[in-house]
Amino acid sequence: MIFHSVFFTLHDPSQENKSNLIKSCYEYLPRHAGITFFTVGELCEDLRREVNDLEFHVALNIGFSDLQAHDAYQVSKDHKIFIEQNKFGWKKVRVFDSVTHGK
Repeated sequence: MIFHSVFFTLHDPSQENKSNLIKSCYEYLPRHAGITFFTVGELCEDLRREVNDLEFHVALNIGFSDLQAHDAYQVSKDHKIFIEQNKFGWKKVRVFDSVTHGK
């Protein structure tokens, strides 16, 4: 399984802007072939240990059945629309892709 984690830092992290980005994620991104896990949410303000990275506002986590599903998602029409409609609000985007091993 491939896990695709995206952390968005917004130019204006108002609650309205965070909510709008989350809504857009749910509108365009969860219905692609090969997605086995999908979630999106905000930084948990209550977790402030020294190891916590606090430099993001919205986190998107998607599990794909395999690399082919991930690659198809990246070039899909809905993914491209999502980027075009939202990129103006992003100050920084960090992507962490990993492959799972074991059970």
